[in-house]
Amino acid sequence: MNIMDFNVKKLAADAGTFLSRGVRFTEEKLGQAEKTELDAHLENLLSKAECTKIWTEKIMKQTEVLLQPNPNARIEEFVYEKLDRKAPSRINNPELLGQYMIDAGTEFGPGTAYGNALIKCGETQKRIGTADRELIQTSALNFLTPLRNFIEGDYKTIAKERKLLQNKRLDLDAAKTRLKKAKAAETRNSQLNSARLEGDNIMVNFSYMLNFLHVKWLKSEQELRITQSEFDRQAEITRLLLEGISSTHAHHLRCLNDFVEAQMTYYAQCYQYMLDLQKQLGSFPSNYLCNNNQTSGTPVPSVLSNVIGSSAMASATSGLVINSPSNLNDLKESSGSRKARVLYDYDAANSTELSLLADEVITVFSVVGMDSDWLMGERGNQKGKVPITYLELLN
Repeated sequence: MNIMDFNVKKLAADAGTFLSRGVRFTEEKLGQAEKTELDAHLENLLSKAECTKIWTEKIMKQTEVLLQPNPNARIEEFVYEKLDRKAPSRINNPELLGQYMIDAGTEFGPGTAYGNALIKCGETQKRIGTADRELIQTSALNFLTPLRNFIEGDYKTIAKERKLLQNKRLDLDAAKTRLKKAKAAETRNSQLNSARLEGDNIMVNFSYMLNFLHVKWLKSEQELRITQSEFDRQAEITRLLLEGISSTHAHHLRCLNDFVEAQMTYYAQCYQYMLDLQKQLGSFPSNYLCNNNQTSGTPVPSVLSNVIGSSAMASATSGLVINSPSNLNDLKESSGSRKARVLYDYDAANSTELSLLADEVITVFSVVGMDSDWLMGERGNQKGKVPITYLELLN
């Protein structure tokens, strides 16, 4: 019974404190009560923490969308994560496409040009799928997990201490208000005491006694000292936690570098896989690669060639069949010139090369001792080396 009485009293006291804080908070919002302002440094730290939390959540969610575009798959992974169970492995889109290509190539016959090409494309797609899976795993471990740990761990602790700080501030402001009222009552008591000396009025004396006992009971000054001490201590705890945000930024920077490195590795692998695939497809006879007088062996766009260098690009795509080999050999062995149509834009890497625009027609000819991947191009008074993979010889 005593324990139950204690719990009821404690519950009633807590409810009273909660109600008092709610009333105080509402009065502050309505401008009907004074509010103790936090120091500028602490306010800046709170703003920085809130900003970090908001942008970390946005970056984390969008990264998840980038790595796993399927919302149903993301929900399934989230449920398994909350259940602390490993999600079942599923085939990703490149792997599925690769399997379909391999199955189709097998059905059409590996000995046919189309079937063989499908099988080669399917194997490359499956390798890209494997690289994609490695990117997701690496990014989740080195980038997403630290961001999630901050949101679900460090920031929750900060939010909890921040809430306690607000409660301590509300208690402090309430104590200040009570002390202010107590001082006003004490002033009135002094006035009533003076009235008692001038005349023996029973009602005046009774009011004087009640106000005097009320002031003594509140002990407002002592209560204010206690609440001020608790507020200062909580403000210091919150400040120490908030100052750790700078360390969080430094940690997230290292994680961001890991994410960039993982992406760089992934795209480099995909690029190399596609280069290898193009070379394999380029080994087929040219009559299989022609489609409405357009070659199917498409070189890497000129934008990418600017990044890795035109010479390296011309070398990397040298295995592609853009023109009939016999035509190119005849041109190189002869001393004459031919007209050629430019297939893609090309930016000259130096003064010895000639910049090209797609669909323009230029004159090309061979020069003794020139690299086999290049021809000499001429447009009016302009002259320079051009990569043969960007040209289509005209009859």
